[in-house]
Amino acid sequence: MKSLQELEKIRERALKKVDVRKQDAEKRVVVGMATCGIAAGARPVLQAFVDEVAKRNLADVSVSQTGCIGVCRLEPLVEVYIPGEEKVTYVKVTPDMVPKIVNSHLVNGTVVTEYTIGYYEQKSAK
Repeated sequence: MKSLQELEKIRERALKKVDVRKQDAEKRVVVGMATCGIAAGARPVLQAFVDEVAKRNLADVSVSQTGCIGVCRLEPLVEVYIPGEEKVTYVKVTPDMVPKIVNSHLVNGTVVTEYTIGYYEQKSAK
């Protein structure tokens, strides 16, 4: 760091990252970060959501983490909450899946059915 301007830029970037996790947002993305989720790759998934939401400047979306969601065999798990709609649980989420979830579900309101727990369970039953 060589100047106050550089320090201010660093501060602004850090505040934007923290702002993505605000609790009063209309839409919420919650990533399961218990030991099982972390072992299955939830950290990069959480970061991918933070980055994608920030990149798109989605002020109405918060990204946060939680403990165990309860279906360890399907980790990493991500739950999406939108007011007036049922919670959607995405399973076996990878960072590559995140842009599609953000674009389809959070921006355009269309659930990515093939990534959901219901679809996975139905497919596995066959």
